[in-house]
Amino acid sequence: MQELLTFTIIGLSTGAIYAVVASGLVVTYTTSGIFNLAHGATGMLAAFTYWQLRFDWDLPAPIALFITLFILCPLFGLLTERIVMRGLQGTTEVVRLSVTVALFAFMIGLANTVWPSDGSREAFLKFFEGNTVPIGGINVSWHKIITFGCAVVVAIVLRLLLFRTRMGVAMRAVVDDRSLTELNGGRPNRVAMFAWALSAMLAGLAGILLAGEQQLNIEPLVLLVINAYAAAIIGGLKSLPRTFAGAAVLGLLDAYYLQFSDNSWFPQSFMGFGLSGIRASIPTIVLFVALLVRPQSRLRAGTVRFREENKVPSWNTAVLGAVSLIVVVVGISGMLTRSNTLFLLNGFTLAIVALSLVPLTGYAGQMSLAPLTFAGLGAVAMSKLPGDGNLLTLLAAITIVAIVGAAVALPAIRLSGIYLALSTAAFAVLVTKLIFNQRQTFMSGNISVPILDIPFIDINSPRGRLILSATAFSLLGLGVIALRRSRLGRRLIALKDSPVAAATLGMNLTQTKLAAFAISAGIAACAGALAGDKVSPQQYDFTQSLPIVLLAVVGGVGTVGGALFGGLLLGGNAVLANAVPSLKNITKIMPGLTGITLGRNPNGATSQISEKFRPLLNRWGIISFSALGGVGIWALDASRIISHWAFFIGGVFWFLAVMPNLIAIVDGTSPRRWWAGAIALTGLAVSLGVDWDQAVDSTGKRLLSLILLVAIFGVGTQRVAENAPRIHHSSPDLLGLDVALTPDELDNVERELGVTI
Repeated sequence: MQELLTFTIIGLSTGAIYAVVASGLVVTYTTSGIFNLAHGATGMLAAFTYWQLRFDWDLPAPIALFITLFILCPLFGLLTERIVMRGLQGTTEVVRLSVTVALFAFMIGLANTVWPSDGSREAFLKFFEGNTVPIGGINVSWHKIITFGCAVVVAIVLRLLLFRTRMGVAMRAVVDDRSLTELNGGRPNRVAMFAWALSAMLAGLAGILLAGEQQLNIEPLVLLVINAYAAAIIGGLKSLPRTFAGAAVLGLLDAYYLQFSDNSWFPQSFMGFGLSGIRASIPTIVLFVALLVRPQSRLRAGTVRFREENKVPSWNTAVLGAVSLIVVVVGISGMLTRSNTLFLLNGFTLAIVALSLVPLTGYAGQMSLAPLTFAGLGAVAMSKLPGDGNLLTLLAAITIVAIVGAAVALPAIRLSGIYLALSTAAFAVLVTKLIFNQRQTFMSGNISVPILDIPFIDINSPRGRLILSATAFSLLGLGVIALRRSRLGRRLIALKDSPVAAATLGMNLTQTKLAAFAISAGIAACAGALAGDKVSPQQYDFTQSLPIVLLAVVGGVGTVGGALFGGLLLGGNAVLANAVPSLKNITKIMPGLTGITLGRNPNGATSQISEKFRPLLNRWGIISFSALGGVGIWALDASRIISHWAFFIGGVFWFLAVMPNLIAIVDGTSPRRWWAGAIALTGLAVSLGVDWDQAVDSTGKRLLSLILLVAIFGVGTQRVAENAPRIHHSSPDLLGLDVALTPDELDNVERELGVTI
């Protein structure tokens, strides 16, 4: 009985931390509609900040706590809402969730930069370290008593705040109807800022309390929020009492499992799989069960218009892009060192994983946080199936994982939005803990995935595998575009645009969702199966999926080009970190900083880039000239007239600066655009004329030189082009609309309409 009481106290202490964290999640979600995946990272930063003030700068504990919890945390929450979250109005839940992932990545990179793990950090002491209080014959530490007391105080304060103060009434009004609150004189933005400040304080308090239990490490503190998901979902993301009750259940389950797992009668394995990862999976299992017992999401009619656009890609552009990608990879692969070839190979593997999100998230609007998990299952299937990596083995692995993807989605398919995303996160964590961490699966810490065996083609070298990955991405990309143009693709778009209208017209939403999940899982499995060589379980950890989801959305999750952009950007970060070791932590911050800007452009980076190249469509002469220019730069390198670095930097200038201005240069339209092209050509000449191997003595400095050149010439080119004078026209030929056009845009309109304006 005394042992049971001991573990009950331990469980309630753990549950108290979960309750504090989950209450912060509920506060922000109910007032802003944003589920903050970076909530745990906020607590982690607060814990490190408190350590800095208390243990490194020797401030008294009360002062350090006051500065951290009542000054810095609220300020961080205010700035987060004002600068990042407020710009997300009118975006889909996919974009909103991705921005919190970006914030998550940014804060982890920031912590690694400011507080590197060098082993010299002083220990994070518990409150009243070593002092205990006897309760029922058991000595309970003051830290656990303080933790439990903080949860009680938070519950009381939140209750009084929501029901006894004007701000609480405003918060509940915003939850019920934001627009109606604004019509009645309320200020939803002010309420949201207060909610985010309060949430940051709660996250900071939980992070400090948890650091005393698990020491000051980034990963446990960041992943704290995953354990709190289940408590928040039990509360329906609305009810704080149910949230606290769910947190208590989680803590008690964890403690009782710890008590009973030491007994001889407790099973240590099941069907050949060890159960060592069960304890870490308890919150995730509870989360999955809580999601399954939730009532089915209701279809709601509405007139909300999102800022994302769904453009149908043309076959001419798709085929040209696919062929060009393969040709470029074949051309440059012979110039790369072995290490850079492997980095680029990894980039294409990640690009295929990102491509799996295009039909699921980009077309169907269904969020998944587990794309890399399905890639890991594809790698496992490829290694375990007979056939030693032939084409039939690849097809079998893709089919098996596609079926698994549909099976996983089936019980959660009736959910939508954040609930469906969290169910995929729960699945990813379960697979990580129960399969990827099993010695039976990953012998000696990794598995050997056979390289694809294609008759009469040798792809065992890194260059061969790189060309194979580029070819696979191109073919899969064409398949995704064919899907978009098919009847199923139109059903996926209808599911994203208006599930109510789709169901009203007789479309089976369940079948459509299952098809999207199966296709997505199959594409991701192809990436894992083609990875080849030795792979480790850490490559497919749940947290590794989050940057892929983020950069896929940053690139443009509704386009194949966006997937390529996201994968190569993530792989390029590894190249930059390897080339410039001093920038290793900075490269971890860069994806987060990029993703935070999604509110300004929810369509992704590729939409902006494609707009620059849109005037080239159907101008086959200029397209041919562009291709010849690229071939010419490659020929200069192949003839050893210029170096590999000159080819790389010159190719960047040709593609990003010269090609978008070719129409103005060739046609002689718009003097300003002509000058922009002249500036771009000057940058091209400089990049080709410099002997980079002699002028700059390291890879890192060459990359920095490229960034500097792009900043000088590329940005200058863009500014000159954008500052072209706009001519206002109001004409019956333009349906009476008042429009503003640059001279070259005016010429394009006249050419398309066949009229003179």
